[in-house]
Amino acid sequence: MALPEPPIYPDLKGKVVLITGVGQQGDPEMWGNGAATARVFALNGCKIFGCDLNLESAQRTQKKIQGEGGEIEVATADVTKKDQCKGLVDACMEKHGRIDVLVNNVGMSQAGGPADMSEEVWDAQMDVNLKSVYLMCHFTLPIMEQQKSGAVVNLGSIAALRYIGKPQIAYNTTKAGIIQFTKATAVMYASKGVRLNTVVPGLMHTPLIGSLAEKYNNGDVEGLIKKRDSSVPMGKMGESHDTAYCIVFLASACARHVTGQKLVVDGGIVGNAAPG
Repeated sequence: MALPEPPIYPDLKGKVVLITGVGQQGDPEMWGNGAATARVFALNGCKIFGCDLNLESAQRTQKKIQGEGGEIEVATADVTKKDQCKGLVDACMEKHGRIDVLVNNVGMSQAGGPADMSEEVWDAQMDVNLKSVYLMCHFTLPIMEQQKSGAVVNLGSIAALRYIGKPQIAYNTTKAGIIQFTKATAVMYASKGVRLNTVVPGLMHTPLIGSLAEKYNNGDVEGLIKKRDSSVPMGKMGESHDTAYCIVFLASACARHVTGQKLVVDGGIVGNAAPG
């Protein structure tokens, strides 16, 4: 199915958007959540400052977006590290002088339940999925407060809202934490001109599908795709642009009175009474 034309919000033109996790692994013809989000913001005339732990991966996204006429700079950063988060924010400010939108997109899932997951894996999941959101907000929110404007969109998961059929207890926990972090922080900053919301994707067909098949389906990619499609009441997984369109909406003036909310993009999974 062809992608719909991206939504265009005139108020976003010229805005500076800082996005973590703009690179992607897997099929180079596909778009990951961060790459698709950068693309849709760029098509809206925004100035993108993106980062990824893998610089080459970020540069591939950069090349694709520049090929469509978009404006994007990329850097490498480990957003679980305080100094590197500060350096990333400082570099964006040095380049553009402001940050209008922050998208916290970094995340990963590791298999395991509370009795068999090692402490090391648990701690790493806490850092990648949750601490990264805190650190990026820690350095960006004071800038937005001083500007008296800004929008933060964090990436959650329906795994925070229900069990979706695979053991990933640290991922479940961190994604639930992101939703509450966002809700509470949104109230703290509501009078300061800064909005925070969470986009909560469901099962998405992204370049990560291969690695998910290795972790959870004995490497059977086609079998996993069929299994995931059948779990979606609408009959098929979404893809990264479905997530991106919602992120860009929440950053736009069309969502000017929306803060502290979660926008679920899942084709009906959470509302379905059947098991995920």
